[in-house]
Amino acid sequence: MKNFSYTLSSNLISMIISTIVILIVPKVLGVEDYGYWQLYLFYASFVGFLHFGWNDGIYLRYGGIEYRDLNKDMFFSQFWLLVILQVIIGTVVIGLSTTFNSDNNKSFILIMTAFCMLIVNIRYMLIYILQATNRIKEYAQITLIERVLYIILILFLLIVGIKQYKIIIAADLAGKFFSLLYSIFCCKDIVFKKISTFYLNLKETFENIRVGIKLMFSNIAGMLIVGIVQFGIERTWDVATFGKVSLTLVVSNLMLVFINAVGIILFPVLRRTSKEALPRIYKTMRTTLMVPLLGLLVVYFPLKVFLSAWLPQYNESLIYMSLLFPMCVFEGKMALLINTYLKTLRKEKWMLTINLVTVLLSIILTFSFTLVFKSLTFAIVSIVILMAFRCLLAEVYLSKVLNIIVHKDIIIEMTMTLLFILIGWFMPSSWMGIASYLVIYGLYLLIKRKDLNTTLVEVKQLIKG
Repeated sequence: MKNFSYTLSSNLISMIISTIVILIVPKVLGVEDYGYWQLYLFYASFVGFLHFGWNDGIYLRYGGIEYRDLNKDMFFSQFWLLVILQVIIGTVVIGLSTTFNSDNNKSFILIMTAFCMLIVNIRYMLIYILQATNRIKEYAQITLIERVLYIILILFLLIVGIKQYKIIIAADLAGKFFSLLYSIFCCKDIVFKKISTFYLNLKETFENIRVGIKLMFSNIAGMLIVGIVQFGIERTWDVATFGKVSLTLVVSNLMLVFINAVGIILFPVLRRTSKEALPRIYKTMRTTLMVPLLGLLVVYFPLKVFLSAWLPQYNESLIYMSLLFPMCVFEGKMALLINTYLKTLRKEKWMLTINLVTVLLSIILTFSFTLVFKSLTFAIVSIVILMAFRCLLAEVYLSKVLNIIVHKDIIIEMTMTLLFILIGWFMPSSWMGIASYLVIYGLYLLIKRKDLNTTLVEVKQLIKG
């Protein structure tokens, strides 16, 4: 509960900051500039994979161990080997982007992405060590430093009249850099040692990469599911359309900031839990998560009215928010429950398989809807279809591993999200939409009343235990 309070506070503040950025940045930037800003964020979202699973392997192999029990000399060598690798890759990316890219804006974005990679991947190793060893307080502080400094810089720049996407990218990198410095301070007994302590432990490096690369490729595939559709939209239409669709995606995924935080706490805890208790905890957490998530979908209706008034230049893209908003249901379940459990059970291979199958489906749907039919609506609908498909496939597999029955719940949740989409798309009035969805949600609670009572008892027992 103490760790939960740390991550809750830091991630609530992060969510508030993200909300402020969503409301202010597209308001003051031009549509094209906002598109370039979103393109940078899109590229930057993939930089975490240029450590080739090294950090993921550390997270999986050492999850649940106490920080004081780590071999600090070995981690010192691993840290500086990673720094050398990232400097080499960054130099290559900058060289290629300046030599072969004729578009100055895209060249600038690629150079900034290289700097982002250097900062983020070095910081990831330290953050993953803190998360794996349950030093959640320090992790929360690192998150806070990045986000708070980032919003302060953005607000300052906008107040003094600087409204360029390049400066906002610099503010993002500054926040990340200072949070890196603090993460180094938190792990100073790993980062700073005598040079004589350094040794080239390639066996440890390859083992970390061997274990982590499946999780890394799984994460890449997970991001490509939506990324391929976004890429297809950017190529078929333009940067401005890409920016408008990206705004809708960002708003729809806002709640995931909080959900991901809870998943971070759960992993080291579940690694220390007996396998016999995992199915019971899963069913309890599933109900605890899904009931409020489905209820929070009602937020869409007043949110759309507010955003339409605040960002009138994005009205044409906000109509798609009813299609994308249920993403938070499927992605929330994947992030907090399914992926955390698959990592705990060391089923990275299955995570990769499920994501690759979904990526293949993403390629087929993107090709069909962006190149053949050239329908932006169908392309956006495909994002929700892909998220639902992956979630369904993963949970069916996990339910077999845990030997639990969840088919009835899956059908109910799929029906709820489909009804929400139909109400959001076809209801002319927000008030009618709210009333209609609340009636459906009330029926859902009625169906789930026994599960809710059981979950309440289980939560009390888990807290006592």
